[in-house]
Amino acid sequence: MNTAADKIRAEIAGRGAISFARFMELALYCPDCGFYEKENDTIGRRGDFYTSVSVGPLFGELLAFQFAEWLAGFGASLSGGQRAKNCPKAELRTELHPVQIVEAGAHDGRLAKDILNWLRWHRPALFGQIEYGIVEPSARRQERQRETLGEFAPRVRWVADLGSLRRGSNGAVSPPPSALRPPPSVCGIIFGNELLDALPVQRMGWDARRREWFEWGVIAEKQRFVWARLANANPVSRFPFPVPPEVLAVLPDGFTTEVCPAAESWWRAAAGRLERGRLLTFDYGLNAEEFLSPQRDGGTLRAYHRHRFSADVLGNVGEQDLTAHVNFSAIQAAGEAAGLRTERLETQARFLTDIARRAWDEGSGFGPWTPAHTRQFQTLTHPEHLGRPFRVLVQAK
Repeated sequence: MNTAADKIRAEIAGRGAISFARFMELALYCPDCGFYEKENDTIGRRGDFYTSVSVGPLFGELLAFQFAEWLAGFGASLSGGQRAKNCPKAELRTELHPVQIVEAGAHDGRLAKDILNWLRWHRPALFGQIEYGIVEPSARRQERQRETLGEFAPRVRWVADLGSLRRGSNGAVSPPPSALRPPPSVCGIIFGNELLDALPVQRMGWDARRREWFEWGVIAEKQRFVWARLANANPVSRFPFPVPPEVLAVLPDGFTTEVCPAAESWWRAAAGRLERGRLLTFDYGLNAEEFLSPQRDGGTLRAYHRHRFSADVLGNVGEQDLTAHVNFSAIQAAGEAAGLRTERLETQARFLTDIARRAWDEGSGFGPWTPAHTRQFQTLTHPEHLGRPFRVLVQAK
């Protein structure tokens, strides 16, 4: 069993039809042969898809500028050997306390490098306080990130999951020494770029005659994978938002959409780690109502290979990216239920333009704005490129 397809086929042979969420998990994240475990780069001109990071360093530089504004005063408020009121779990120190930036899903580490580079050159005092944590369960991806970020060691630390974050003796983020020791919370920023839209989704179908939802699973027929209804499932209880009866009355038979309990669970876990600061994500996404529009009767699930869109999400297993739009209504509600307040939910174009407007001020300290910056900014914010499809959710505590 040397391929993801082999592993999926063996699992189906042993247990019957599997959920699409399990299919997607194995196709993308299988440690031996998943798409994201491939040695070759999957991002950029020679990869399978573009991201804001592959446009150039400006995305990370604008984020660093914004992060610096948000983090201003964090270290000072925790200094002088006095426990901060807003961070009751902070350690007592006589020097400036470190502040945290935690990135989940850092891919090859380029975004972290762009952020840290800008902070080093333009906010050196803050840079001296930064501890940069990367949440990465894959040992292979961790190794790639270490190669990219070697110049910043030992400032950067890796953990396999959010629950493993703690402050080390040198102020760096490191795993807890014992599973019995509860990790303290994060004071700073937790963020992800195109993380939630790559988490495994459940694919749901509408049975108009029975007026009920069912879940699509996957089976193997000869050498192909095909869709099959899952038996004994109760997918209605997993819907992250109520569907009005008048909408259900007009949904066509077979209408298909996706739900992603994994994304909501991750967001709740991140919210639980945040003692003070902000939690944000950049992702393809829609609000709840938009998922049920007539033009999306086939859902938002899609595959990408060599920058080409494919509707065959069950083919080319392990060799193509699988992604579905994020339900921002569900993610926003999960964060608010966990005690966060929503500051912004908007397009990437609006979010980055607001940052750039402040960076363009003569006294901002952002640094020279070059022609290369202008070209990158146009790609990041143009509605036909990355500006409109991507949305940004910022929640705070």
